[in-house]
Amino acid sequence: MIKFGPGNLRVPKWTRPVYMVSAGMTDFRKKYPEKKLEELVLEAVKMCVEDPKLKKSAQEVRDMINFACYGEFADHFQDQLLCEAKVHDYLGLDPLFNVGIKTGGATGGSAILMGSSIVASGQANCCLVAGWERMDEVDTWTGNFYISTAACKDFETRLARIYASYYAPMARRFQQVYNLDEKVRAAVAVKNRGYACSSPFAQQPGKHTIEEVLEGPVVCDPLRMLECCAMSVGSAAVILCDEETAFKLSDNPVKVYIAGGSHTLRVSDRRDMEIPLLPNEDEHTYEKLYKDIKSSDGRWPGFESFLAARFAAYLTYQMAGIENPIEELDLVELHDAFTISDIQTYGDIGLTRYGEEPSYITSGDAYYGGKCPANLSGGLIGTMHAVGATGIFSAIEVMWQLQNRYDEFHGADEMWKKFGKTKPTDWKSLQVENAKKGLWVSHAGVGSHVTVGVLEKGW
Repeated sequence: MIKFGPGNLRVPKWTRPVYMVSAGMTDFRKKYPEKKLEELVLEAVKMCVEDPKLKKSAQEVRDMINFACYGEFADHFQDQLLCEAKVHDYLGLDPLFNVGIKTGGATGGSAILMGSSIVASGQANCCLVAGWERMDEVDTWTGNFYISTAACKDFETRLARIYASYYAPMARRFQQVYNLDEKVRAAVAVKNRGYACSSPFAQQPGKHTIEEVLEGPVVCDPLRMLECCAMSVGSAAVILCDEETAFKLSDNPVKVYIAGGSHTLRVSDRRDMEIPLLPNEDEHTYEKLYKDIKSSDGRWPGFESFLAARFAAYLTYQMAGIENPIEELDLVELHDAFTISDIQTYGDIGLTRYGEEPSYITSGDAYYGGKCPANLSGGLIGTMHAVGATGIFSAIEVMWQLQNRYDEFHGADEMWKKFGKTKPTDWKSLQVENAKKGLWVSHAGVGSHVTVGVLEKGW
């Protein structure tokens, strides 16, 4: 068993605190032919700098930016290398330095991690972070193949050339080891697509039943159509600042803590490791699990868990001073590219112990009104997976909840009209009452890169 050394588990120590002050995003669609990519990014950035709650004008906010981090998963989709430079120029931000970040599905979260590190170090005191994906310039099967090559082309890509084929055996293994009822997977799809009905940004909202999910067409056994996210087009952006700058711009900035982890692309080649223990766990927590794994010739993390997510959570909780996630977090936004990846993550970030993940759904804790509701945005299954924007979108949804602005962005008639949509007559507010802390996960591939971020009220 591989064990970590003390240096491996060092908790990041930032020189100064980092705050998120404003955010913006487009709606998300399967196709967006009427707007160029640069226009979509500009739309998200304009929403950032024109936020009516900011204490400076849009031009003054723009003039305070001194660094930019851009996230884009694949140049293939719009056939434009160094797309970040083109976007940066279109935004009128030359000669400010900018960097492009690519870590697969975790690109958005990694961009926020890099932007936060830039601010924390003193390299900048106001950093724009924007992410996007233009997935409509190729057909769906070509796009699926492009995405599948983010895994190891020598092994995983050969399975079926679609990402669902990587998660299907994980779903089978998890079901076998932890006795996961497929109805729990279906419940995740029902919940997240249902919550997306309250969002004008959502690509595929829907009111479904568990039976409807399970009777749907199989994408890759056992995963069915409604259990999978969609290819999306859209953009999202946030502004990160040091404390002094944050309060010059906003009366209600949120404090940022974020860290990341990585793991092999080859799921079937994961070596046996010890579980990094979260603050609410001790050396006895997983004694039985280790025995059960050994008796079935298994290993941790195996097919069942994501080491990168556990490692990122381990670091971030200590940065944020969180000792019991399910009790201290008011909401979470998880990377539900598939229902199974959503469920796998519950144990990784300590919402439950490993092996007890289904209880987070069956107990009601994951639902609006529950102990720690998950993916009130609709998540990736209900709202979007424009990959470079995804981790930013998830952070934005947490920030708006903490600022008590869910209704402002999701319930305003003008927001629905902006995207050419009609607000449902049965629209429901999903604002969490008095939310103080929230978490989001930005996840790549089969867990090759993961960031876990925590936001808390900074005022």
